[in-house]
Amino acid sequence: MNLKTRTRVLVLLVAVLLLGGVGTGAVLYAADRSAERDQAQPGGPAVHPGEVGLGKGGQLLFRNMAWGPHRDEITTVPADRPDGPRTASGVQCLRFHAASGTGICLQAVHGALEDTYRTVILDDHLHELRTFPAAGIPTRSRVSPSGHLAAWTVFVSGDSYAGTNFSTRTSIVDVRDWNLRENLEDFTVIKDGAPYQAHDINIWGVTFADDNTFYATVASAGQTHLVRGDLNARTLTALHDNVECPSLSPDGTRIAYKKRIPGASADSPWRLYVLDLETGVETATAEQRNIDDQALWTDAHTLLYALPGDYGADLWTVPADGTGSARRVTTAAVAPALLG
Repeated sequence: MNLKTRTRVLVLLVAVLLLGGVGTGAVLYAADRSAERDQAQPGGPAVHPGEVGLGKGGQLLFRNMAWGPHRDEITTVPADRPDGPRTASGVQCLRFHAASGTGICLQAVHGALEDTYRTVILDDHLHELRTFPAAGIPTRSRVSPSGHLAAWTVFVSGDSYAGTNFSTRTSIVDVRDWNLRENLEDFTVIKDGAPYQAHDINIWGVTFADDNTFYATVASAGQTHLVRGDLNARTLTALHDNVECPSLSPDGTRIAYKKRIPGASADSPWRLYVLDLETGVETATAEQRNIDDQALWTDAHTLLYALPGDYGADLWTVPADGTGSARRVTTAAVAPALLG
C-alpha cells in the first residue's frame, strides 16, 4: 500500500470514528432527555397515582404534561382548584374528552420502526370498552353531552392546520350499538342550498348539540366553513365562513372557534372568537395570541383552551363576551374535559 492510499484509508477511518462518536453522543443525549422527562421538575405540580373516574361531577380532567412518571396520563383536579394536586389515572392519551360517563382516548402505539395510533372508548372507570384503529396523528376529540356519541379527528397526512398541505379524517361512533361513521367525507355537503362536491374536502373539529345534531369545520378550495351535521340524514350544511374547531356553548346558541385573521403570520393565523348562531354576529375575545385548539366552555360565560407552555402546554381561560383578559389556570396540561 503506497503512502497516498494509506493516507486515504487513515482519513476514512478517522471520519468513521468521528461519525460514530457523534451518533453515540446523540443517542446518549436523547436517552438522557428521555430520562429527564421521567423525573418531576422542581416547582412543578404535585401528581400522585390514584383512582380516577368519570362518574363524579365537579372534576376537571386533562392530559398531564408535567415531567415525571405520570407524564401523558389523564389526571384529575377539582374544577374549582385547577392548579391543585393532580390524581393520575395510569391511562395515557394524546387527546382526551369525556361526558356523562363516557371517555374517548386517542393513543399512540409505539412500534420498532414507527408509531401507529388508535381510538379507545372508555367507561366511567376509564376501562376500555372498544378500540378502533386511527388512520393518523390524533388532533381533536369530543363526546356528546349524553355520552352516547364520540368523535375524533386525525391527520392522515401533514401535522398542522396552518398550511394547506394536510388531509384529515373524522369519525363518529355510537357507543350504544357501535355504529361507526368512519369518514364524515362520505356525508353530503350542502353549500348555498345545493349539494357541493370537490376532491379536496377536509372535515375536523366535531362539537355535539345532541345525539343527532353536531357542528364541525369543512375546508375546501382554500376556505373553511362552519357546518351543521345531521347524523341520520348524513348531511353537512354550511352556515358561516372562516370557522375552525367549533365548540358549542352549553345553551346551544353560540360557537367558540378559531378564526383566521387577514395579515397574520402564516404560522400563527388564528384568534379566538365567538359566533352567535342566530344573528351571525362575531365577537373577538380578549385573548390576542394565536390559538390552535378547540376551546371548551366551562360555563355559559367562560372558555378554556391550551397555549404553548414550558412543558408542552398550559390551560388558560377568557370570558366569551369579549370583556376581561386571559388568565392562566394551570400549567403543563392539555385536552381538558369538565365533568358536571
